[in-house]
Amino acid sequence: MVMVIVMLLLSLPASADRPNVLLIMVDDLRPALGCYGDEIAVTPNMDALAAEGAVFRRNYCNVPVCGASRASMFTGLRPNRTRFRLWNARIDTDAPEAVTIASHFSANGYQTISLGKTLHSPDDRPKDWTEQPWRPDYSTPDTQVTWRDYQTEANLKIADSHNDGAGPSHEAADVPDNGYRDGVIAEVAIEKLKTLSKSEKPFLLTVGFIKPHLPFNAPKKYWDRFSSEQFALPSNYVHPKDAPLASLHNFSELRDYTDIPDEGPVPDELAIKLMHGYYACTHYIDVQIGRVLDELKRQNLDDNTIIVLCGDHGWTLGEHRLWCKHANYKTALQTPMIVRIPGQQKGVRVDELTELIDVFPTLCEATGIEIPQQIEGNSVIPLIENLATTDWKKSVFSRFYAGETVTTDDFAFTRYVNKDNNTYATMLYDHRVDPDENENVVAEMTYQDAIEDLGARLDSVEPASQQQPEKVATP
Repeated sequence: MVMVIVMLLLSLPASADRPNVLLIMVDDLRPALGCYGDEIAVTPNMDALAAEGAVFRRNYCNVPVCGASRASMFTGLRPNRTRFRLWNARIDTDAPEAVTIASHFSANGYQTISLGKTLHSPDDRPKDWTEQPWRPDYSTPDTQVTWRDYQTEANLKIADSHNDGAGPSHEAADVPDNGYRDGVIAEVAIEKLKTLSKSEKPFLLTVGFIKPHLPFNAPKKYWDRFSSEQFALPSNYVHPKDAPLASLHNFSELRDYTDIPDEGPVPDELAIKLMHGYYACTHYIDVQIGRVLDELKRQNLDDNTIIVLCGDHGWTLGEHRLWCKHANYKTALQTPMIVRIPGQQKGVRVDELTELIDVFPTLCEATGIEIPQQIEGNSVIPLIENLATTDWKKSVFSRFYAGETVTTDDFAFTRYVNKDNNTYATMLYDHRVDPDENENVVAEMTYQDAIEDLGARLDSVEPASQQQPEKVATP
């Protein structure tokens, strides 16, 4: 019966009968959700969506930095040594001829609307959308101060005194949900759904929430849902054994904030506060997502709308004595993905490897739109229907600057390559016995056959002849 419903969806014409698409993106979202087994998280709305659809438990970003990850996902193209590398990467610069999710759905009769943070820059390919992208932190002249969204007078004064607008790393202002911008994004999305419910054309609506991106600012009531006693430093609050220096970083993104020391470890008490703030922000975003999903039902759109919820990459909360993203470790690369297609089996848990470049072809197949030839990902619908797991991909690929990572069922292997295409550092983690990636075993002889195989897999997507740009960091 489920397959019959899915096949009906795939055969629908480009008309009002074709399913709508709601794509929800959450910035810097690690799998700190109840549906991923996190016992501290308070995420009932995302958990409820997971119960209605499919949870992809081993989903990876293709590059752990906002702009590049979103550009890769929206084109279905992998990042490489010359494309989609930086936090401010743009499609119109790195892949100007590429088809995007927005342009492809617009060309196939969809209304396409972007609200909040979808692509990193709303002025990247804005004509791909049938409506100009809207984001509340982008239209103001002083975006360096305002995008961080401080609300207390004291923090606004601190932020205003710094050239980059950074104040403290966290804030718990006693304001309503719309006191911070993500609450406004939810309200605009709700109003847009009311309008779209009256249209005869199908829609693709993206809603991008900014938190839990730094600074960890959320209304006080969401902070109050947790206590500091719930949080503890991670058990692996130390650099991995034999980790190459190339794999570590000084978490400069966090260092920008005025309460963070310029060097050395984050003090333990402050580390706990950062964890508290991350979970408070995630709870806050969960409530905003719930508001949008409730409105979808209120407008009787729920039964004909495909929903995809994902992050753009993971986030490290002290594991390996690191913070932020910007690394080739699993904590920075794994991010949630939940897919709900009307009529599909409920409560599906998918353990096969998936990656964010799979989102574009999945949306195409689920709506009956042809998948563009450029796409390097795969539709995950066979996994939802448990039809093709034996033939599914055996590797997923991520990269950050000089680091190129392949992840398989058993291993995560990373090599660091300089501008002359010479490998200067490597690391291998055996996920069968070391899922938290605490010991680099690349030098052990028993793994040499595996390393050769994993290197060949990297070569399949990163040819040795591909030139490395001069700006890639080398030791």
